[in-house]
Amino acid sequence: MENSITQRDIKMKLAARVGKVPPSLTLAISAKAKAMKAEGIDVCSFSTGEPDFDTPQHIKAAAQKALDAGKTKYGPAAGEPKLREAIAQKLSRENGLNYKPENIIVTNGGKHSLFNLMLALIEAGDEVIIPAPYWLSYPEMVKLAGGEPVILSTDVQTGYKITPEQLRQAITDKTKLLVLNSPSNPTGMVYKPEEIKALAEIIVEKDILVVSDEIYEKIIYDGAEHLSIGAVNSDVFNNTIISNGFAKAFSMTGWRIGYLGAPVELIKTIAKIQSHSTSNVCTFAQYGAIAALESSQDCVEEMRQAFAKRRQAIYDLLHAIPGLTCSKPEGAFYMFVNISKVSNSSLEFCNALLEEQKVAVIPGVVFGADDHIRISYATDLATIEKGMARLDKFVRSQS
Repeated sequence: MENSITQRDIKMKLAARVGKVPPSLTLAISAKAKAMKAEGIDVCSFSTGEPDFDTPQHIKAAAQKALDAGKTKYGPAAGEPKLREAIAQKLSRENGLNYKPENIIVTNGGKHSLFNLMLALIEAGDEVIIPAPYWLSYPEMVKLAGGEPVILSTDVQTGYKITPEQLRQAITDKTKLLVLNSPSNPTGMVYKPEEIKALAEIIVEKDILVVSDEIYEKIIYDGAEHLSIGAVNSDVFNNTIISNGFAKAFSMTGWRIGYLGAPVELIKTIAKIQSHSTSNVCTFAQYGAIAALESSQDCVEEMRQAFAKRRQAIYDLLHAIPGLTCSKPEGAFYMFVNISKVSNSSLEFCNALLEEQKVAVIPGVVFGADDHIRISYATDLATIEKGMARLDKFVRSQS
């Protein structure tokens, strides 16, 4: 055909902002592992932060009822009013945050809530402080919004936590926002209430904003206590933005329902952005989210207890592997394993492990820690035992 377009004919200049951002390596490794499984290869995958449980039946039933009732049309860009009210009540009841429905926006997953926040808040030259190790998308979202990520390094000696003085020293007249993630992906650490209060003092003193990513708040162990930073006092509450969602606690990863709690002016701005990008979140799925909040939380506790058993099992198995070290996480469902005695490249380590032993894990370089790997234990015990035996064999073969 004379008018057909070939790749050679297309001369397209892409936006410079896209060139600053790599694709998500966690999704790439997960996709590779799934492709290998589809080919009949026996792969043990510990790559994705996705619970292996089905979404609880009562949540699916609520969405199905809404679907049958015709809840299939456009809805408000900020979310269904009943869901916004349920989220506000949850944040007040469980987290001590005095939000009303107008302080809430429903987004297409927790990740989308953070991306929209960066677009609404960050301008060229603005600095965003991000403790490392960090969830890999935080710095990239800041870059896409035109801002500058400022990385604060932590290590096992500090419990993978920043100190108040470290935060104070990092703040400049360009600082707009601190990203706080507790419980943490990838380390599993949880800031103690007194540590949260100390950081809150600096935030108020320096008058910066903080976004608290609390997606793993319900997955904690050994008596760890989650304190939402906005609940410390009214002063820090005014500087706080809460990001959360339904993916992890309710095993609703594919439903793509997250939310932000924030001052009304910011919520209205993000709703404006959302109205021109995604419009509303899937209408009938939001009714499943309402059921998740308003029904019994026993399903959440059952999954948490299963994660606790898996955590202990994988921790014991990892500690029997020579050359690997890791701390016992207090939250989430990840082991953050130091491999520095075995390899000086987490990406090379992970690629070789997948090729030779058919075990998929995530290289720490994407989290700002190239001497580590992240292993998700959001999978069954049989896979954990088999996968750790393969990891043991691989590590021993490297010596």
